[in-house]
Formats: sequence, structure tokens, C-alpha cells
Amino acid sequence: MPSVLILYHSQEHGNTAVMARAIAEGAAAAGAKVTSVNTDEDRLDIEQYRAFDAAAFGSPDYYSYVAGGFKMFIDDWYIARGKNPKGLEGKPYVLFYSHGGGGAVKKVLEDLCKDKGRKVGATIESRGTPSPAVLDECRKAGAALAKA
Repeated sequence: MPSVLILYHSQEHGNTAVMARAIAEGAAAAGAKVTSVNTDEDRLDIEQYRAFDAAAFGSPDYYSYVAGGFKMFIDDWYIARGKNPKGLEGKPYVLFYSHGGGGAVKKVLEDLCKDKGRKVGATIESRGTPSPAVLDECRKAGAALAKA
């Protein structure tokens, strides 16, 4: 059974959390063991990350940048990789984000995650509340991630 991490940041409107739950549903339905971490509530120990087979990374667009809690994970990843890259690189991953009208965080998110492993599918975007089509895309991405 593959293990999938859903690491995201969500707070005020909860749109990124709704997307994260849909990705988790898709991964679980495809047979993965899913762990979800909201960086607004908890900080993932980078050593725990090594144990996961795949990951989904998500953030809202905060002034055209990722959320601070998510950025701390990225910083931890780079520091740990310099000491011991085993279990940090090469994982399949998906990206998702929500925004209120800008969406410029897409490029930042893709740039920050490009060396984390192998990206599965297109980056998933939601402007405001995720539509049924966006949530379906999230579920499909979760399933693809579990199979990757």
C-alpha cells in the first residue's frame, strides 16, 4: 500500500483544504494510505517526509507567494537535502492552489517544488470556492498519485 502525504496550507476561506480533502479521497480510493497535514495547524518534521512514497503540495495565493507554513517545509527540505538527500528526492508529486483572482503563486509553487521529484499531471487551480469540476480533477490527481 503506497503512502501519500497531502501537505497544504489553509485557513481563512478553507478552499485549499477542500481541494486537499478531494485529493486525499482520490488517493485513498486508489488504495493509498493518506496522511494530511495543514501547515496552518502543524509543522511536518522533515524526517517524517522521508517515509512517504508520494506527496501533494498545496497553498493559497498570498500576495503572489505561497503561505509561510508551506514555505517553512520547503526551507526544511533544502536544509535536510544538503545533509542527507535519501528519501527526499525522486518522489512523485502533484501541485494545487487556490486564489481570489491573482493566481501568480502557480509559478512560485512550481519553481519551489521542481526538484522534489516527478510531477504527476498539471497543477490544479481553483479561483475561489472549488467547483465540482476542480474537485473531480483533484480526486483524479489523488488517484494518479497513488498509482505513481
